[in-house]
Parts: sequence; C-alpha cells; structure tokens
Amino acid sequence: MANVSPTRGDMSTHPDVPEMQARYARMLGGRDVALVDGPVFLLGLYCAVSPWILHYTASQPALMTHNLIVGIAIGLLALGFTAAPARMYGLSWAMCALGIWMIIAPWVVGDSPDAGVAVNNIIIGALALILGLMCTATAARSTPQS
Repeated sequence: MANVSPTRGDMSTHPDVPEMQARYARMLGGRDVALVDGPVFLLGLYCAVSPWILHYTASQPALMTHNLIVGIAIGLLALGFTAAPARMYGLSWAMCALGIWMIIAPWVVGDSPDAGVAVNNIIIGALALILGLMCTATAARSTPQS
C-alpha cells in the first residue's frame, strides 16, 4: 500500500516534476499574469462605470456612452490577454491607442467638459497608456528573438 502520510517528503523527487515545470512555463509563456492583466481589467471596469460614479451622466451623455464602450473594450482586451496571451499581446498597442484616445476624448466627444470629467479621463488614459506599454514590453520579452 502507498505511503500517504502527511510527511511524505519533498516534491522535487517526483518523476513528473520536470514535465510539470515545462508545462507551467509554456502556459505562462514567460509573462507576469497578475502584473498586467488584472489591472487592465480593473481599469476597463472603472472606465465603463466612471460616468455613474462621478455623476456626469446628465451633463455629458455622449461621453457617458463613450466611456462605457471604451471601458468594455479595455475589459475585453484584458480578458483576451488572459485567455489567449500569445495571440492577444500583439494588440497591446491598441491599449496604448485607447489610452491616448481617452486623454483627448473629453474635448472631442464631450461638450465643454468640466475639470472633474477631464481629469478622470486623463487619469484613465494615462493608466491605459502605461499598462499598454507594460503589455507591449511583456510581449516583447516573451517573444523569441530570431
């Protein structure tokens, strides 16, 4: 009968350890999942709900719809980065573009936004730009150089 006592020893002697380590490395692809994907998703979620949090749904209806759509897009990018990282990290530049767009959107989409609306979108845009650059750096680091 097999020894199933809690003091079985070290897992490093298990015959499947190298295979499990290789599978784990392939799955992660050399990237930091929680470092980038989680904050990107949370940023998209905040972007989508920020018009209701800051109460500018009545004063800026076009910007409300805009932030909802862009927030959903950022959230979907984050889910894609998590689900299919090898395919989606090529779209990390889209995060940078969305960040730049969020910075200028209050004046393009909105109707003379007040300071709170502008600062909110500038912060969201700056964070999206920074996280997009982090995604791009992660993709460049995990892509094999030929």
